Parts: sequence; structure tokens; C-alpha cells
Amino acid sequence: MTMQRTVANQRHVLVLNHFARPRNVAGGTRHVELFSRLSGWQARVIAGDKGLKGSDWSGRDGILESVRTVPYTRNGLARIMNWVSYGISASWRGLRARPLHVVYASSPHLLAGLAGWFIARLRRVPFVLEIRDLWPQVLSDMGSLSSTSFVYRLLERLETFLYVHADRIVFLAEGVEDHLVARGVKPECLCFIPNGADSSDFQPSQPRDVLRSKYAMSGVVAVYAGAHGPANGLDLLLDAAAANTSDSNLSVLLVGDGVEKDRLRRRVAEERLTNVRFMDPIPKSEMADLLAAADIGVHCLADVDLFRTGVSPNKLFDYMAAGLPAITNTPGVTSEFLLRSGGGLAVQPRELDLALARLAGLSPDERRRLGAEGRRYLESTRSRTAMASRLESMLDDVVPPLPTPSSDLAPTGCCT
Repeated sequence: MTMQRTVANQRHVLVLNHFARPRNVAGGTRHVELFSRLSGWQARVIAGDKGLKGSDWSGRDGILESVRTVPYTRNGLARIMNWVSYGISASWRGLRARPLHVVYASSPHLLAGLAGWFIARLRRVPFVLEIRDLWPQVLSDMGSLSSTSFVYRLLERLETFLYVHADRIVFLAEGVEDHLVARGVKPECLCFIPNGADSSDFQPSQPRDVLRSKYAMSGVVAVYAGAHGPANGLDLLLDAAAANTSDSNLSVLLVGDGVEKDRLRRRVAEERLTNVRFMDPIPKSEMADLLAAADIGVHCLADVDLFRTGVSPNKLFDYMAAGLPAITNTPGVTSEFLLRSGGGLAVQPRELDLALARLAGLSPDERRRLGAEGRRYLESTRSRTAMASRLESMLDDVVPPLPTPSSDLAPTGCCT
């Protein structure tokens, strides 16, 4: 009976993340990991059921559940319809959620944010917007969308609308704060909750030699584990591999999927890069084993100015939590973080070849020392547990502990 009263008195948060996945499925796990750690809240995370090329997932897994969306296999109209269908399906699911005290909607695409505002408005509860990527600016910086086009201006207006109507805005990268304040958002409405990782989640299940055999690894293996899209700049990593073909002991393993993967495979075949190998995506629950078998973790992004201030690189934190020495080719806040940690090397966007050669030339003990330094620094600055505590404090500020009259939960629109 006591437990039932405790659950009944908990506040409920609806989380919209189109691309969320459970830990046993390949994909993003930020919100599952963060919201599962909250003590005073019950969370319900809504994800889309269709992903790119085999990354579909549907059903329920703990706090995560899926809604139906339109399938797609590449960039284009089908992908846009996938976003639209998620916004519609998530809105329908959210409007029926009982009870509900706050809506938390995460980008990158702004239709998830629009759906979150719509649910919050009709249900008369506060609306929290999370900014993972600065849309539409990132599309313009990547050359995917002209800043003078009608679509860009439409997205920019939607971006401004969401900023105006959010009760709080969560941002993941330090440099995003200046952008938001410049757009008129009040600093007191901002909350910095970056990506992170817990080293306790990266304990391998078997000895390293067994795992290296499982993943067919030999010599010094540099692993990239993440999306294979235009923003990831993986041609720069293949350039680095091509520049190091004379080192027969060094190889590069790319793990994941994305719209660029087929083209990258073709390039490797055409250039006969025998030191490059691809692997299908693996679930987060298996990532500890993969990283324990590898020797170097590679964080790679395209050479785009926005990425110097506007990213919170989850894969880099995963490498550090696993005790891998890491490399990043992203100047700015990402490089500064890695250098402060002492856990690896930061180079210019087109200098990954130099970093690979340098780390490959170290002894195993020297690489282990770098990895241990990075892990210690991550544990003190970016643990998932610490970030969940920061998230809970923000939610408690938006919706004080119950009992609270329902009329007090109406959105305040304090961000502008």
C-alpha cells in the first residue's frame, strides 16, 4: 500500500525523442538512461518505430515505447514524411497520456518540438525543449539547405516559435547558450545537460583476448562507433586510413549505419583500403565489449564551423568511459574537453592521420594510461548519474513536488 501511494504521488513526464532506442538495440539511449535514473518522476519516452535500413524497433521496453511512422531508406521525401508521421503519432499518444505533469521534447528535427508544444498546450502543462542540434543552422552550414530558401525561413520561424513558448530549454553543447541568448531567450530559462557516460556501464563481459577474437581484431585497431551521415565527415577518417597504409599493424573499424555508409564502402573498395573494415550497428549493451577489444576510439565530424561550439559528442564520452585513448578532429569545445582530460589527442579536421599514427606508435601501457586519465576526468564531469541529477533538479523547478493544483501547472512561457 505504501508503494502504491508513492507511485501515485510521483510526477509524470512525457518525453518525445523520435530516435530513442533501448540499450539492447542499436541507436541513441540518452533519454532512456537519463530518465530511468530519476527518483521523483515516472517517465514515458515516445520513439518512432522506423529507422534507417534495419534499425526499426517497436513495442515497449521499460519506460520506452514506440509509435508508428513512415519507413525510409535515404534522405528525401520519405524521410521528411517519417518526421511528419512521428509528430502526428507522438501527439496522438501524448494527448491520451494520463496522468501528465510536463512534456519534454528533444530535437534534432523541430517537428518533435512542435508536437511537444502542441501536447503541452492542450494538456495545460509546462513544455521543456531540448536542443541537440541547432536546426536549421546546421542544415545550412552542411550545405544541405540554402539560408535564403523558403524552407529555411519556415524552419527558422518554427525554431523561434518553440523558443518563445518553451518554459525551459535544455542545451547539450556549451556554445549553444550564446546562440539562444542572442535569439532572445532568457538565461534563467536555460539548463545545460550535456551528453555523458558512466564507466560502470562499460564493463566488458569477457576477457580482452576473447573479445578481440570475437570481433576479428588484430594489431592496433582504431574504432569509430556511430552514425555514418554527412555530418560525421567519415571521408576524413578514410583519408587518414589511406595515409597510414604503410603501417600494417594499424587498422580502422567503422561500426554503425547511415545514409553515407554504402558510398563509403564503395570508396574503400575502389581505393583498395585493406586497413579499413565496416561492421553493422550494435546495441549499446554490447558497446562495452567492442570498445574493450579495441585500442583507440575515434571521434570524427565534418569540417563545419558550427561543430566547434554546438556539439556534445556522445561517442567520445563512450570511448572515455570504456578507458580507451581517444582522438577528435573537432576544434573548439570538444578538443578542449579531451585535452583537459588528458585522455587523448585533438587535431585539426584533416589531421586524423597524424593522431592515428601517434597513438598507434605508443606502447599498450602508454595507451592504457591515456585511457585511464580520460575515464577519471569523465567520471568527475560527465557521468550519466550526475547529468540525471541535474535533469531532475530542472524538472523539480518547473513542476514542484506534488500535491500541486492542476491550474498551477499551466505553461508560463518564460523563455522570452
